[in-house]
Amino acid sequence: MGPMKMELQTFDYPKLITPTGKKAEHGAILKIVTTNICGSDQHIYRGRFAAPKGMVMGHEMTGEVIEVGKGVEYIKVGDLCSVPFNVSCGRCRNCKERHTDVCMNVNDAVDCGAYGFNLGGWQGGQSDYLMVPYADWNLLPFPDKDQAMEKIRDLTLLSDILPTGFHGLMEAGARVGSTVYIAGAGPVGRCAAAGARLIGASCIIVADSNRERLDLVKNNGCEIVDLTSDTPVPDQIEAILGKREVDCGVDCVGLEAHGSGPEANNEHSEAVINTLIQPVGAPSIVSNLRSRWLLRCLASHACPRAFRGDWTSNHRGL
Repeated sequence: MGPMKMELQTFDYPKLITPTGKKAEHGAILKIVTTNICGSDQHIYRGRFAAPKGMVMGHEMTGEVIEVGKGVEYIKVGDLCSVPFNVSCGRCRNCKERHTDVCMNVNDAVDCGAYGFNLGGWQGGQSDYLMVPYADWNLLPFPDKDQAMEKIRDLTLLSDILPTGFHGLMEAGARVGSTVYIAGAGPVGRCAAAGARLIGASCIIVADSNRERLDLVKNNGCEIVDLTSDTPVPDQIEAILGKREVDCGVDCVGLEAHGSGPEANNEHSEAVINTLIQPVGAPSIVSNLRSRWLLRCLASHACPRAFRGDWTSNHRGL
């Protein structure tokens, strides 16, 4: 409805039609089972991202397939699926090169599509039902539906937040034995920490100014850096590692950084990066996420063993 204005409304059952009015026999309709609220949703709510009036928000969801188009070959009615937040076709040049974040066929305005953003008109998943185009490509069915339902709230992390944190680790070059510094103990930072554990990092250090979040990651086996402390970050790292640097770092803050003193009310996005560069030298910034590819990798090998929503998520729904 506009910045700081949201309403709960009733929408018609979706049809297998694209936002531009074309038939989408390659699509499927899902009954939403679980959905998350992402930090990006807060940006939209606050008016930092443009959004058309009447747009349904939400881009992290799982759902049960209740209808498929005539062109769908592999996805079946009854499948319980995770939905990557990027909308992509799987057929264009960019998709074939695994750049599904910049699909050329799902947004007439720009090469990028996503649910619940102003990126192609695709309605979001914070609703009862969702139309997913190119269903054979965009949906990840869980092989054991009953088993998946037991962990369905954890598995909802697969849509966005979990591969976002893991992507940062990949870009940073984290590997077995690495010492990893993660800026931000929010949900993305905690997913990155869980990913670093899965990779085999020798030491995981998470930095934040929120004491509750720092206690949460410390209780789950991570070292912490308290950004409210008068002790400089490199000195805190030296107290942990015996040296003032780490092998790699990931920026998982996700909020607008502000200056200090007279500049406290002004945004300074470079503040986060400069702080991260102190112990690392060349950090990774979470960006250009190819969620579909990471989602399939993590769902196959990682999520059942390493990622628990009881400490990666801030709040749990009813």
